[in-house]
Amino acid sequence: MLTGLSLRLRIFLFFCLLAAGGLAVVLGALWLAYSRAGTPELLDAFVLAALSAGFGLLALVAGVWLLFDENIAKPIERLSASMRARAHAGVAGDLDLHAARYLGDLAPAAAGLAGQLSSSAMDTAAAVASETAHLAAETARLTALLTEIPVAMLLANPAHQIVLYDGQAAGVLAQIAHPRLNASLFDYFQRAGLERAYARLVKTGLEQSCTLTGTDGAQSYQARMKPLGDAPGYMLILDEASSRIAPEAARPLVYDFDLLNQPAEAALEARALDSLVFAVFDTETTGLLPHKDEIVQIGAVRVVKGRIVPGERIDQLVDPGRPIPPASTRVHGVSDAMVAGAPDIVAAARQFHQFARDAVIVAHNAPFDIAFLRRHGPRCGLDWDHPILDTVLLSAVLFGASETHTLDALCDRLGVTIPAPLRHTALGDAQATAEVLCRMLPMLRARGLDTFGAVISETRKHGRLIEDLN
Repeated sequence: MLTGLSLRLRIFLFFCLLAAGGLAVVLGALWLAYSRAGTPELLDAFVLAALSAGFGLLALVAGVWLLFDENIAKPIERLSASMRARAHAGVAGDLDLHAARYLGDLAPAAAGLAGQLSSSAMDTAAAVASETAHLAAETARLTALLTEIPVAMLLANPAHQIVLYDGQAAGVLAQIAHPRLNASLFDYFQRAGLERAYARLVKTGLEQSCTLTGTDGAQSYQARMKPLGDAPGYMLILDEASSRIAPEAARPLVYDFDLLNQPAEAALEARALDSLVFAVFDTETTGLLPHKDEIVQIGAVRVVKGRIVPGERIDQLVDPGRPIPPASTRVHGVSDAMVAGAPDIVAAARQFHQFARDAVIVAHNAPFDIAFLRRHGPRCGLDWDHPILDTVLLSAVLFGASETHTLDALCDRLGVTIPAPLRHTALGDAQATAEVLCRMLPMLRARGLDTFGAVISETRKHGRLIEDLN
C-alpha cells in the first residue's frame, strides 16, 4: 500500500508511527503508575508529567526526523535522480558526493557505477557518432538532390499523417498552414480528393493522379499518389508546385520513418509517451498579471518521437496594443519599436493554436502562459482545451518537491545550456524547455511512467507547487 508513496513521505509516516507508539508507551506507563499509587491527589502531578513527557518526546522525534530527512532521505532522492539522469538522459558530470556524505559507502559506490556506465556510454556514443555522421552525410546528399527536383514531395502513413516532407513540400504546406511532421494531410487539403485517390491506390496498387484542393479552397494542385512497395503509406508528389514557391521558402528535409507504423489510436491517457506530439512554448509579456497584461512574443517548437523537429518552430512578435513598460523590456528585450507592425494577439494566437493542433502543450509553469491565451480565447474564437504538461511538475516528480524547479535550475541539472542572448526570449526558453522535456521523457519511462495518464496522475500530487508559483 505504501509503495506508491515517495521515500520521504514513507519515512515521515514511520516517524509519526514512532511518535504515536512512544506517546502510547509513556501515557500507559504513567497511567499504570498512577493507578498503583492509589493517591488521587497526585493526578495533577501525573498529568503534568504526561504533558511534559509527551511534548518532549514529540520534539525529540521531530528533531530526529528533520535530521534524518535532511541528511538521509533528501540525499537518497537526489542521488537516485542523478543516477537516473545519467543512465537515461545522457547527463554527464560527477555526482555530488558531499551532499550524500552521511550515506556511508552508497554514494562512492554509486559514483563508481556511474563512472563505469559513462565509460561504456562513451564507447557506444563514439560508435553511434561515427555512424550518425555517415547517415548525416547521406541525408545531406539526399536533401540536396531533392531540393533540385522541381516537384514537391512528401510521404504519409495510412492514416494520412505526414512522415516526410522536403523543402518544396514545406513551401506548399506553408501556403495553407504551418508544416508539421505527424500532422494530418486533412489540415492542408480537403478530405474528399485525398480519400478517393487513396482508395483507388489501395485497390489497384498502382500510381494514381488526383486534384487536391487546399482547405482554404483558394488553391488546387495536380498530384500523383504512389505506393511505397512493402512499406505502409504512400508518396504524394505535387507537380509544378515549385513554381509557386519563393526560393527562400525551401527548408531541410524533415522526416521520421517510425511514423509509418503508427499504433492504433487509443485514449489519450493510455497512449505511450513516445507516441505523443508535444508543442513546447513560452511567452514574453508586458507584465506578470495574466488578467490585465499582454503577450509581446510567442516562441514554440515541436517534439515528435522524443526529439525536437528541426525547422518546425514559431518565433513571433506580438503587438500588445499598449506601451511595453521599460522594466519588462529590460527583462526580455522586446521594445515598442520591435512590435510595431507585428500581428495582434488574435492572429498570433490562431497561428500557435494551429501549430499545436493534435499535440500536448508543454510549458514551464504552464498556467501562467496559458492564462494569457485563454483570456483572449473568446475574442480569437479559440478553445484552449489541449492536454497540458508542465515541466515544473515533471521536475518535482523526478527530482523531489523540495528541490528548486526554475528553468535555469532544471537546465543545470540536466546539462542543457541556454545561450545568454536567448535567455528570457520566448523562442530561447521554449527551446530550452523542449530540450529539458526530451531528457526527462526517458527518465519518466525508467520510473515506470510509460503513459500520459500515468504521468498526469503523478504530477497532480505536486499541484501545490504551481499554486505557490502563481
